[in-house]
Amino acid sequence: MTTIGPSGTTLGVVGGGQLGRMLAEAAAPLGIDLVVVDPTPKCPASAVARDHVVADFDDPDGVDELAARADYLTYEIELADPDVLERASEDHGVPVHPSPETLRTIQDKLVQKRHLAERGVPVPEFVAVDDADDVAAAIHELESPVMLKARRGGYDGRGNRPVHEDEDFAAALAEVGAGEGGAMAERMVDFERELSVIGAVGDGEWATFPAGENVHEDEILRTTVVPARTSDAVRERAQAVARDVLDALEGRGVYGIELFETADGEILVNEIAPRPHNSGHWTIEGATTSQFEQHTRAVAGLPLGSTHRRCPTVMVNVLGDVAEPTRAELTGVGDVLATPGAHLHWYGKREVRPLRKMGHVTLTPTDGEDAAALLEPGRRLRDGLTFE
Repeated sequence: MTTIGPSGTTLGVVGGGQLGRMLAEAAAPLGIDLVVVDPTPKCPASAVARDHVVADFDDPDGVDELAARADYLTYEIELADPDVLERASEDHGVPVHPSPETLRTIQDKLVQKRHLAERGVPVPEFVAVDDADDVAAAIHELESPVMLKARRGGYDGRGNRPVHEDEDFAAALAEVGAGEGGAMAERMVDFERELSVIGAVGDGEWATFPAGENVHEDEILRTTVVPARTSDAVRERAQAVARDVLDALEGRGVYGIELFETADGEILVNEIAPRPHNSGHWTIEGATTSQFEQHTRAVAGLPLGSTHRRCPTVMVNVLGDVAEPTRAELTGVGDVLATPGAHLHWYGKREVRPLRKMGHVTLTPTDGEDAAALLEPGRRLRDGLTFE
């Protein structure tokens, strides 16, 4: 039985970015301290975590030190090394959640899709591609264009691009960074909207948050709207598919499950993150339990919290709107703080880079507004935040 008391419980986290920071903020009221390992001095999480081990995400010595100081291990970035985590777990008798095997599966997009398909989870049609001839065959099989994805390392739009039949396939492979890891091609999905469900696996229990609708620009998430602007049947189907995904993975914790809603109302799984996810930030103000508290509870073997949606919610990302890296100084904060129902989350990054995630703003209703009515005010507040 897990207990919390004066002796304290420590959660060791590989990664000290904004997700680690928000994990530390959520864990503190539960009496749980965080220690993070991250290569960046004064990383975002270091301001609120109990301690910060400065080391690479896959550094054996750094992860070993983390395990020696923790009661439980988790990760907030897929650059963690499952082999290193597994060895540290065994050496120190500290459980890792989600499991290293789940991390291995998810780190390779082709392995991830095969794993889901074998378990009956609906996914877009896909094939492995290793060279230009394979891409040509994929376009013949799946029809032009196809979505080309590097099997490893891609995120926030990096490592993905559509490829048409008249393109230079070798150049496309190089552009997505396929390298020695290879790539996969997916049938292009004609979707109505992109959805996501934050799911959680606890100690013998599971839970899913209401489905959100995600709006992307340049393959980067800009806005999440909850509830998703679709039918009740589609939202329920999205949660059902998310539960099937949870059944297919090993280990406790929160999972960000990205989905497509097709024109005929079908739900297909796009990708999975074995950690809290950007599209779940709305839960901090919009749900009874945030995804960060839920992840902490799950990994530590505590009962899961309620996933009840408190109110319609819109989350907008604050991205680096700069041409080149510069010192992170945000202006326009006063307008956000003066707006009823607006909540600013600043990640504390010292340098702003083009399209880097620097923070987010959540907008909740103050006079019974629905989510659609919050969209324009949320975008206006976001656009008023600039870097100088």
